[in-house]
Amino acid sequence: MAQTADSTAVPAPVKKKPAAARVASDTLRPKPRPAASAVRKDSTRAIRKDTVRTATLPATAAVPADTGALKKDSAALAAAPRPRPASDYDLYMKKLAQENAFLKPGRPSFKDTNPLRPYRNMDWLVYLVGGVLLLLSIIRLSYSKYFVDLFRAFFNPTLSQRQLKDQLSQAPFPNMLLNTFFALSLGVYLYLVLYRQQVFPQAEPWLLIPGLVVLVAAVYGIKYVMLRFCGWLFGNSELADAYIFILYLINKILGVLLVPFLVVLAFCDVEIARTFLYISIFFIVLLVVYRYIRSYSLVRQYLSFSKLHFFLYLCAFEVAPVLILTKVLLNIWLTGNP
Repeated sequence: MAQTADSTAVPAPVKKKPAAARVASDTLRPKPRPAASAVRKDSTRAIRKDTVRTATLPATAAVPADTGALKKDSAALAAAPRPRPASDYDLYMKKLAQENAFLKPGRPSFKDTNPLRPYRNMDWLVYLVGGVLLLLSIIRLSYSKYFVDLFRAFFNPTLSQRQLKDQLSQAPFPNMLLNTFFALSLGVYLYLVLYRQQVFPQAEPWLLIPGLVVLVAAVYGIKYVMLRFCGWLFGNSELADAYIFILYLINKILGVLLVPFLVVLAFCDVEIARTFLYISIFFIVLLVVYRYIRSYSLVRQYLSFSKLHFFLYLCAFEVAPVLILTKVLLNIWLTGNP
């Protein structure tokens, strides 16, 4: 009885029915499929679809595509332009390269290269030449009658020297202006000649141009004082005045004549500038010879002397100073030492 009572009493606390109900409810839910079955299903689907597709396509399906590409390539090659035949110039150059000893391959080549010259701003030259032209135009428009008398005295040497001298001496201010213009024009001309001939290439223009202008003014100023002194010393001031008149008359004409040459020397090419440089030198020599001829005919009216004495005077007071100055400039240019 006791055993039966214990045996019957043991299963009482274990409640199996609720556990059975949970198991039954869990079994009713859809169980997750294992990963292996999913892989198999996907692989079978992919393999079947691929095999079906590959099976449906014939083995020679890709060949027509390749033949089409080959046809396109052959059509493009057929449509390409044909190379042009070599021209006569190309054939001549090839023949020249084969026959000429200096053009054959393998010979050493020599390149003629010029050194790079530093850039120099020359805009100031435009304003300088423009200023010279402006000064001449102002003098010409302001004193037109003086200009007319000046050129009459130059082109008509048979006119009365005293009358022309009196007419020109009545205007001292334009006389001084034209003398100043002559010094300025000749100084700029000398600078342009030195610049074209590459004499003193490193010299500063703002120092060299005023120096040349002052040099020209000083030379003719000293000459004027010496002529006045000689006329007073030998008691012949009238002859000295007549010679000074001819001297400065030619100088004024020369200052006006150099203006177009200044424009050409400043702005034209090298060959044109060199040609006009020679032309300007010819005109300068011509005016100097004309001055000596007129001076000789004038002095013969006052004094009796031989031609040898006049030639010695020209060599001593006219030619020698120019030669000495030229030698000094050449010495400075060649050696760099005064």
